[in-house]
Amino acid sequence: MFSSVAHLARANPFNAPHLQLVHDGLAGPSSSPAGPPGVPRRPRKLAAAAATEEQYSCAYGSGRFFILCGLGGIISCGTTHTAVVPLDLVKCRMQVDPQKYKGIFNGFSVTLKEDGVRGLAKGWAPTFIGYSMQGLCKFGFYEVFKVLYSNMLGEENAYLWRTSLYLAASASAEFFADIALAPMEAAKVRIQTQPGYANTLRDAAPKMFKEEGLKAFYKGVAPLWMRQIPYTMMKFACFERTVEALYKFVVPKPRSECTKAEQLVVTFVAGYIAGVFCAIVSHPADSVVSVLNKEKGSSASQVLQRLGFKGVWKGLFARIIMIGTLTALQWFIYDSVKVYFRLPRPPPPEMPESLKKKLGLTQ
Repeated sequence: MFSSVAHLARANPFNAPHLQLVHDGLAGPSSSPAGPPGVPRRPRKLAAAAATEEQYSCAYGSGRFFILCGLGGIISCGTTHTAVVPLDLVKCRMQVDPQKYKGIFNGFSVTLKEDGVRGLAKGWAPTFIGYSMQGLCKFGFYEVFKVLYSNMLGEENAYLWRTSLYLAASASAEFFADIALAPMEAAKVRIQTQPGYANTLRDAAPKMFKEEGLKAFYKGVAPLWMRQIPYTMMKFACFERTVEALYKFVVPKPRSECTKAEQLVVTFVAGYIAGVFCAIVSHPADSVVSVLNKEKGSSASQVLQRLGFKGVWKGLFARIIMIGTLTALQWFIYDSVKVYFRLPRPPPPEMPESLKKKLGLTQ
């Protein structure tokens, strides 16, 4: 067990290509294979040759593939974010009024006393619409940019710099996803944090437009980029590399020999690990977004200065619980959609044969 943990620690998602080759035991002909002595390394299939005996419904990288990936993003993000609306509501109130909502349990207690059980569902409509649109762009465009950037880099560089590839593809996708999310996020925060402002999206949206015009819906897009782009970069890169590490060092058999259910368990575990890091990375910007959408005349820099270092970390525990579970469920649902529609699901990447020959690793 301890040797597995050691290998996981060394195979962290941010290794440089040269170091990764050393850890994989592929630095040269004289290298010894990684892993416990006496345990043979099982060969893994190339991602490009993922389609084997199974009949897929479409080709990897086709238009249908991207559309169905976007549908998977809608289902995974829309449903999961709506399911955690009560926790999100309490977290937002803790951020904008820490004197009144002093902790997660106190926050739930105060909310129930003031608004009743129905009050915990405030903001569900903009949450569902906004995060469904975000999921469409986040997952759909991620697959698009991953294929696009892989083709630009070429097979060998795409393998060597795969972590950078995941980071770039996810950042590009989230840029557009936040533009789709911003209007509904602004309405949701107004509903959840301003008592008496509005109880429904139908009431909040016209009121916001009348008071501030389109600016009311998009003034939080820059803080959203600050929050969501680092979050999504961590979410995708950490997930991809964690899945790779789990199959390499923890799962006792190759992915090709695992059942669909076993593969989905690995997906869930990797998603939860990624979610914890996502919550920590994005929480300060999330605090700024919550306060900024509540207040009319403030800017992001003014809110950040007023909150201070301690203030931006309010509600972190609630966010870790929410984002960890939410991210794990999102990846589980997204991967399940791929299984249901019989979409290609390439295995963890393996070094191309051409690169092995350059390094003298083939006979």
